[in-house]
Amino acid sequence: MPKMKSNSAASKRIRVTGTGKLMQAGSAMRHNLEHKSARKRRVLKADQVLAPSQSKNMRKMLNH
Repeated sequence: MPKMKSNSAASKRIRVTGTGKLMQAGSAMRHNLEHKSARKRRVLKADQVLAPSQSKNMRKMLNH
């Protein structure tokens, strides 16, 4: 049986922490930043933990 391939799109966007949680970079930080407040930009800069319902599907895509 051939090796399982992980989904390359998911592997580029999601990383697994040491404790097993899945993290992803937040959205809305690519452009149009001039009208967002400094506080909003600071909050959006942080990585986000995926919800358990999303994590289940993403683990299948990442073969974890």
